[in-house]
Amino acid sequence: MTTTFQKGDKVSVLDDAFEGVVLKVENGVVTIETTDGFQMTYFVNELIKVNDSNNLRSQIGSFNSQKIKSEKDAPKKRYDVADKKIKGEIPPPEFDLHIEKLVKNFRHMSNFDILNIQMETAKRHLDFAVKNRIPKIVFIHGVGEGILKSELDFLLGRYDGIDFRDANFQKYGQGATEVYFKQNY
Repeated sequence: MTTTFQKGDKVSVLDDAFEGVVLKVENGVVTIETTDGFQMTYFVNELIKVNDSNNLRSQIGSFNSQKIKSEKDAPKKRYDVADKKIKGEIPPPEFDLHIEKLVKNFRHMSNFDILNIQMETAKRHLDFAVKNRIPKIVFIHGVGEGILKSELDFLLGRYDGIDFRDANFQKYGQGATEVYFKQNY
C-alpha cells in the first residue's frame, strides 16, 4: 500500500525523531515543517502519516462478530511440526558433544582443553560420516554461551559438500545442529 501525502497531513519521520506537517509534495519528495518550525525534505518512503483517525476505519475495515465467534468456536486443526518419519527410515545418528558425555573426569581440565576434545570428537564424527556416506547427522551442543556452537559452525563451514542448520526445535530446543552431506553417487 503506497501512502500518498497531501498538504496539511501530519507525518512522522521513520528513522528520525521528527514530526511535522506536509507543506508540499513534488516528484516523491515531501517538504515538511517540523514541530520546531524547521523546513525539511524527505522521500515519501521515509515518512508515515500520524493521527489519521478518519482513515483508520477504512484501513481496518468492518468486522463480522458472528463470523469471528464461529471461527473461535470451531475446532482447531492440529499441525504436527515434528519430522515426518518415513516407514523404514533410520533416524540420523546423534552425537552429544557435552564434555560429561565424552570423558569421565573433566574437573581438572581447562576450558581450552574441553573445547579441543569437543571439536576433535565432532571432526572425527564428520570424517566418519563422509567416509561412510551417511546422509545426515545431528550434533547436540547445548545452548550455554554459544562458544561450542560457533566453533562447530566454523568447522562445518570449512567442509565442502556440507549444509548445516539448527536441528528440530521441538526435539532439541536451540541446542543442536543438523548436518547434511551432499554426496555424489
